[in-house]
Amino acid sequence: MQAFLKLSNAIDGLNRWIGKYVIWLILASTVISALNAVVRKTFNVSSNAFLEVQWYLFAAAFLLASAYTLLNGEHVKIDVFYGRLSKRTQTWVDVFGFTCFLLPFCSAIIWFSLPFFLKGFNSGEMSGNAGGLIRWPVYAMMPLGFALLWLQGLSELIKRLAFLMGLIDDPTEKVLGKSAEEELAAAIQKLAEEKAAQTKAA
Repeated sequence: MQAFLKLSNAIDGLNRWIGKYVIWLILASTVISALNAVVRKTFNVSSNAFLEVQWYLFAAAFLLASAYTLLNGEHVKIDVFYGRLSKRTQTWVDVFGFTCFLLPFCSAIIWFSLPFFLKGFNSGEMSGNAGGLIRWPVYAMMPLGFALLWLQGLSELIKRLAFLMGLIDDPTEKVLGKSAEEELAAAIQKLAEEKAAQTKAA
């Protein structure tokens, strides 16, 4: 089990790192949307590429961050009876859910979306809209995003089993810290301060 826990820690580290940087895609999408609106209103010029790149960035953020969301226990739960159960029973429910629902579902999505991506990649499929973008990068987000979610599901399953065996503390206990949004705001502030310092030095 120790080897499995090391694998779980590696998966957690990967998805934590990805989640830390994927949030920048939301900022990029917002900036592109604002610039597109300004250019369209000011110069009466626009392009479908601006619209499609926003969709691509949103799709990438949503799919690539799904594993990070599961890692942090921020996914949607319909908690009617679950919260009334004992911690061990809750853990067994999680084990059942990961084993019988999440991992098979992710496997099916990967299985069906990978040929879809490869077909678009090999054909160089382009958007049907005038000035649209190539399609395979957004198609790639489907198998990639669900592969990361599958890995995180495996990690969560390992942690639940290790908890039931008494090897680790409750993996669902949240460690208080900065949210992804707060980390992004801090990173933006740091960049602004560095830029101001460079300007002042020049």
